[in-house]
Amino acid sequence: MEQIVCKLVRKHGTADPFKLAAHLKVNVQFLDLPDNCRGYYLRTLRRRFIAINRNLSDVWQRVVCAHELGHDQLHRGISRFFLDERSFFVAGRYETEANEFAVLLLLHNEQPDEGESIDTYFMRNHIPTELTRYYYQ
Repeated sequence: MEQIVCKLVRKHGTADPFKLAAHLKVNVQFLDLPDNCRGYYLRTLRRRFIAINRNLSDVWQRVVCAHELGHDQLHRGISRFFLDERSFFVAGRYETEANEFAVLLLLHNEQPDEGESIDTYFMRNHIPTELTRYYYQ
């Protein structure tokens, strides 16, 4: 998965998920979604869409965009929802992979400072600490 992220960033010259989506011709829309739905990826009629809950903070909107790009790159043809953990749905393998992709993308070319905790490292890079469990050194 790290190779996929590196190749994507190298090819498009950015690790910003919104810029990558534009380069990849994935239409990103900010919509009023239910509170338990942060966003989703949809591919229909050869068009690719990412919907992001407009009520999320900028930090979470960036994370959701990166997560949904993970679905676009890893799970082509499968539309998956990125549901809030407070829902009754259990994140499956596809959701875990999309979260791992998002963390790799958002931390691309970043390294923790010597002695820095993982939580501090994530906060410094504007990534919610809830995603630390998807980080592998």
